[in-house]
Amino acid sequence: MVAVKIMPCLDMKGGRVVKGVHFVNIRDAGDPVENARFYQQEGADELAMLDIAATVEGRKTRLEWVRDVLKVISIPLTVGGGISSLEDMEELFKLGVSKVSVNTAAVKRPELVREASRKFGREKIVVAIDGRRNSKTASGFEVVIKGGTEGTGIDAVEWARRCEELGAGEILPTSMDGDGTLAGYDIPFTRAIADSVKIPVIASGGAGTLEHLYEAVVKGKASTLLAASIFHFRKYSIREAKEYLKSKGVEVSD
Repeated sequence: MVAVKIMPCLDMKGGRVVKGVHFVNIRDAGDPVENARFYQQEGADELAMLDIAATVEGRKTRLEWVRDVLKVISIPLTVGGGISSLEDMEELFKLGVSKVSVNTAAVKRPELVREASRKFGREKIVVAIDGRRNSKTASGFEVVIKGGTEGTGIDAVEWARRCEELGAGEILPTSMDGDGTLAGYDIPFTRAIADSVKIPVIASGGAGTLEHLYEAVVKGKASTLLAASIFHFRKYSIREAKEYLKSKGVEVSD
C-alpha cells in the first residue's frame, strides 16, 4: 500500500486563509504565508491553495499569493481556482507550483484536461469535483461548479471516470454537503469516486476528528487526506494525525 499523505488546504479570499461551511459562512483562518510555513514545519506532505472566489468573480488565481507561499515551503503545492487555460497553468508551473487543480473550466471544456495532461504530464493535473447529493443522477451525486453556486446535472462518478480517461492524474472530490461541518468526510461520495477510477483520490470536505481521517483511508479508499478546519484552528496537529493513523496500521509518510 502506498503511504497516505496529509495535505492541509489554504482556501483563499481577499489575501487571507478562510474557512466556510457548505461553501458559505466564511470566517478568517489566518495569514497564508504563516500557515504554509507552519504546516511544512509540522510535517505536511503537500499543501493545497485554492482561490475560492476566482471563478465566481470571473478572474484568474492571484499569482502574488502563490508566489509568497512558495517562498517559504519546499513541499509540493497544488493550486486551484480561476485556472481555465494552458497559459494559466504554465504561469503557475513557472512559479514553481507542483500541480494545478481544475474544476469549472474542465466541466465547461473537458478537452482542457487532455491538452494539459499531454503538455505538462498527467502527474501535474488534478481535477477537483465538487459534488452534492442529487437522486436524479445515476450515482446519487451531482457535479456543482462556480464555487458550489451552479448545478450541472452531471453525474459525479461518471465525470470522474471521464476525467481519468482524459488524462487526469488525481481526483479531488469535495462534498458540498460535508464541507466545513467537521462531521466527517462524505465516505459514500469519496468511495464511489475511488471505486470508479484507478488514479489516486484526495478525500476532502468535513474532517473533524482523527477517526474521520482513518475512515477516509479505510472506507473511502483515499490516498491523500485534505483537511482545513482541524489544522487551521489547531484542533489537531499534523503530527498527531500521522501518529494516530500509524497506530491504526495505516502507512503514512514521515
